[in-house]
Order: sequence, then structure tokens, then C-alpha cells
Amino acid sequence: MLAGTTHQTKRLNTAPKRSEHSRQCANALAARPSIHHLLQMAWLTIANLALIILFPVAWMAPLARAGLLPFFDLDEMSVLSAISVLWVEDLFLALVVIGLALVAPMLKTLALAAIHFGRIGPRSLTVVEILGKLAMADIFLIATYIVLAKGVGVGRVDPAWGLHLFTFCVAASMLITHLTKARLCSQ
Repeated sequence: MLAGTTHQTKRLNTAPKRSEHSRQCANALAARPSIHHLLQMAWLTIANLALIILFPVAWMAPLARAGLLPFFDLDEMSVLSAISVLWVEDLFLALVVIGLALVAPMLKTLALAAIHFGRIGPRSLTVVEILGKLAMADIFLIATYIVLAKGVGVGRVDPAWGLHLFTFCVAASMLITHLTKARLCSQ
């Protein structure tokens, strides 16, 4: 009988230790949410679902108006038109842009929706935040191309409304993720 007790004690002591923040989040999730909290989560969910529509619009919207660039002989270039040109000219760069501009933001938005609807746990927020940083890298890439094209002095490049919409979508997605994390840990 004593040996069985020792075995159980060892098993209990080998359980993984949870951080204080993790325990606070688990306690908050176990508590019954207030109506105020539920309304906040509903607005975050609606805003996140709106991004499922806004991201594809941003992908088709003109990011910049360009003329006389080596790769882009288009008057207006969108994420999708840039990918189609890059697909022929530089396949690796096309795949990077597809990953950063299309896959990362949509995966992040869908994963956040799954968290809002309780399909996956709040522990997945770490992965969601990493996907958001990858999507932000795409905006940096586009801005770098605009600056480089202007610096070379070949033609003219002006940012268009699609760049602002795409930047808004990525920034809104990052804010929604941050607010969701804060609400889940402070019920």
C-alpha cells in the first residue's frame, strides 16, 4: 500500500508546471463570463469575420500605380497581379509573397475565428500572433519595393488605396488578436 502511494505521489510531482499567466487564463476561462464580456467578444468575432471578406478585396485592389519597372509593366498592380508576374519572372519570390500576403493572413483570421467559436483553445493564440507578424512582413516587403523603385529613378511609383486597405486589414487583425487575448485572460 505504501508503494502505491509513493507511485501516485511521483506521478503527481511529474506533472508539467504551468506558468502563473497560464493559470490566470485557465481560471478566467472557468469563470462565468459577464454580458459585457460576451458583447466585447461578439464585436471582436464580427470584426474578425469581416476580415475574411476584406482580405480578398485588398488582394485585388491596386497597391500601387507603377510605370516602367523591370518586372511590372502594369499601370496598377495588386497583390494578385504582382503574384502572376512574379510567377513567370521569379518563382521563389512569388511563393514568398503567396505565403506572406495570402496564406498567413487568411490562416490567422480563420484560426482566430476558430478560437472565437470555441473550436480550438486559447493556447493557439501564440501561433495566431506569429502568423500576424508574417503578414506584417508582406507590407514591409511591398513598402520596400516602392521605396526601391522610387530611389532607382526608373519610372514612377505611387501607393494606391489597396496598400492602405491591406495595411488596415493586417493591423486590424493584429489588434483583434491582442484584444481577444486580453479578453480571454480577463473574464
